[in-house]
Amino acid sequence: MAKAAGISDVSEATFSTEVVQRSYQVPVVVDFWAPWCGPCRTLGPVLERLAGEADGTWQLAKVNADENPGLSARYGVQGIPAVKAFRDGKIVAEFIGAQPEPMVRQFLKKIAPSDGDRASAEGARLLAEHRWAEAATAYRRALAANAGDGAAALGLLKALLAQGNGVEAERLASAFPAGRESAEVERYRPLIRFLVETQCPEQDQGNNPDLEARYRRAGCLVAEGNLEGAMDGLLDVLRRDKRYRGGEPRLMMLALFDLLGDTDPLTREYRGRLASVLF
Repeated sequence: MAKAAGISDVSEATFSTEVVQRSYQVPVVVDFWAPWCGPCRTLGPVLERLAGEADGTWQLAKVNADENPGLSARYGVQGIPAVKAFRDGKIVAEFIGAQPEPMVRQFLKKIAPSDGDRASAEGARLLAEHRWAEAATAYRRALAANAGDGAAALGLLKALLAQGNGVEAERLASAFPAGRESAEVERYRPLIRFLVETQCPEQDQGNNPDLEARYRRAGCLVAEGNLEGAMDGLLDVLRRDKRYRGGEPRLMMLALFDLLGDTDPLTREYRGRLASVLF
């Protein structure tokens, strides 16, 4: 039976052309298998289906290990199924055994990332650099390519909150893709609600002695992108009343730490200051 587009049977005679040389143009995933191998019959159809879905972004080469012992020896195949990914003529990734589909997809994402994958990776880099607006743009591209990308959705949520965009963050959180990242959204719901509810006055109310006004001013500073100033304001509220609003200012601080990341100098500084206020 003819193989689908993107899938080919490869032998020792055609390996150099179909795998090594071809990998300079597009990643080639080689599946070493044999007809008698039970795990091969499990993994093979998964690889073939994903190759069909890939629309040419990578190629699948099937090598019958029994009929091509020279190739098995050359590439150190000691057990099957053995999967080896080639790029620019070299093996760049591999695994042995029948892996579940999610793990196979992660493997393929590393060797042949889609446009959405690349956009998501760019968003993660920009987010780590605190380039919030650019990160949001990259994550929107990633979600346009794959609306179910939970990692991209979470990254966009963080980028929106860091810019004080509570309204769009609320819309995103209310329709968040199912998956492991959805649990992390709960940590940001107090901050989302705070930003949505906060009405910022045209004039600075920073010297207003009213505790609620001070608390709201901290929210306005988040909306302005002044996260350091917002944390100063939240600490000021906590110094005056640790139990204010049931401890909401503390939750705001923790959410801001998450946005900045554990290694950020501001996180390290203000985490210590928060501890000194609370304890």
